[in-house]
Amino acid sequence: MIANEYVNRAIEYILNHIGEEISVDEVAKHCNFSKYYFSRLFKMTTGEGIYEYIKRVKMEQSAFRLKVEKGRSITDIGSEYGYSASNYSSVFKQHHHVSPIEFRRSVIDRSLIHPIYNYAGTQLETYEDCDAKISIEYLQDCPVIYERYIGNYEDLSANWGAFQDKYREYITDKTLMIERTFDDPSITDKNKCLYDLCISVDINCLVENTYILTGGKFAIYHYKGFMEEIYSAYQSIFNVWIAQSGYSIDERYGFEIYRKVDCSSMYMEIDICIPIK
Repeated sequence: MIANEYVNRAIEYILNHIGEEISVDEVAKHCNFSKYYFSRLFKMTTGEGIYEYIKRVKMEQSAFRLKVEKGRSITDIGSEYGYSASNYSSVFKQHHHVSPIEFRRSVIDRSLIHPIYNYAGTQLETYEDCDAKISIEYLQDCPVIYERYIGNYEDLSANWGAFQDKYREYITDKTLMIERTFDDPSITDKNKCLYDLCISVDINCLVENTYILTGGKFAIYHYKGFMEEIYSAYQSIFNVWIAQSGYSIDERYGFEIYRKVDCSSMYMEIDICIPIK
């Protein structure tokens, strides 16, 4: 868990400005620390230096755009993250071990390899089957208590248990259990996925680690199934539904609202909320 509020503030700043030229100085200044002190603090907390983290996020988010925005040129996507055409290809290949062109050509094959549960097969739904489970809705902003993690989604069950025990006094029958996700594990190393565990609270909640989960327009996939099959649902949305729906994913990050969880069988009913424009 990333408990340091200043490191969380830095991560939020980086994510919100990832398409811009972000310097280590700028991130440290945003958090009101010297460059050298905050660089040490950030690496001690996350295991990565600030510059390395920025570069990694640029490469992984641009790869995600190559995946879900098949009609956009590689040059255009690279430019969005601050790279010239030649520089983008070089840096991309250094990080992903394939060129952007090769990545885009092989993206569906890559998506079919379950990165967390090796025994679980990955099947992509047809557009029609996927679309039948999706509704387009407008959600309100939602104040939440959150805790942030960098790690493997396989640890979610244990982390959720500890999180709910810690904030049990704030949980009522109207509380929403929400997981905010930032990474596609078919692209990001499964041990470096960033996610927030959240519970909805009153706007006047005095707990320090709170923020407003931004609402707006979402494609909501109403998932019913087992934990290891959620990955297939996401890959169907990213590889099939987005390409044929006429919608595109905007700059916000998606999240899941847990509607029902059977802890013994790990059967789940979840709203997978994909921000669209």
